[in-house]
Amino acid sequence: MAIIKTTDLTYIYNAGLPTQTTAIKDINIEIEEGAFVGVIGHTGSGKSTLIQHLNGLLRPTSGKVYIDGRDIWAHKEQIRQVRFDVGLVFQYPEYQLFEETVYKDIAFGPGNMDLSDSEIDSRVKQAAEAVELSPADLQKSPFELSGGQKRRAAIAGVLAMEPKILILDEPTAGLDPRGRDTILKLITRYHQEKKNTILLVSHSMEDVAKFASKVLVMSDTGVLMYDTVQAVFSHAQQIRQIGLSIPQITQIFIQLADRGYPVPRNVYSVEQGMREIQKLLQGREGGKP
Repeated sequence: MAIIKTTDLTYIYNAGLPTQTTAIKDINIEIEEGAFVGVIGHTGSGKSTLIQHLNGLLRPTSGKVYIDGRDIWAHKEQIRQVRFDVGLVFQYPEYQLFEETVYKDIAFGPGNMDLSDSEIDSRVKQAAEAVELSPADLQKSPFELSGGQKRRAAIAGVLAMEPKILILDEPTAGLDPRGRDTILKLITRYHQEKKNTILLVSHSMEDVAKFASKVLVMSDTGVLMYDTVQAVFSHAQQIRQIGLSIPQITQIFIQLADRGYPVPRNVYSVEQGMREIQKLLQGREGGKP
């Protein structure tokens, strides 16, 4: 069953004014419960506008958004619950940290959900553990943390609401390679444990290929493709035509295939690439051309 569905979803900024701009148009998608979806597209393709519709931050100019089978705008009073069900982590979420302690910051979201103090406490501790923040870290001011720790604390504040759907908009922006890998591995582990639905907006094709199971490609206000990682990146030429890159490992194997080596073109992870190279070398050692 699709946990996210949109029908003819369209949004126009400044509608009716000379400056009106169509940000997304006639978006029809169905995303399965439990999927880990990478969302890619060039700047201005509509990625951010789309994800802001999924938890009711923007209301469609036309069309509908369904979460877990419900039209989220059928009753205005249910939007509050939708924002608990669909957690959205913006770029640089650490800029929104404001409480005296990390504990209070993580507890802010659950504190607005009419939960008991014991339930809030349990959620804060579980979310902190999920992002590898220690009990001692919870008692610190957010501004005592390192940049990577601040990012993880901000993400924990969303995780503590236990959303059915977690949307992350460039969650590794501005981090060094080590911090980026830490964040992505924690998100992946969280997804494996909770089995919830995750949308990861990213400009890194390598990250999408490595961590996502499906890819949603946005182009010129619409959806160009929605399919498995392997199927999407097999359309390398089409991906390039809309101004996106493909994973470097995929580029290498396409070049090898073009030069006559018997390797597949749809290699999209380093691990898969290593296996294919080993097969190629073993074949040569066995006397194959």
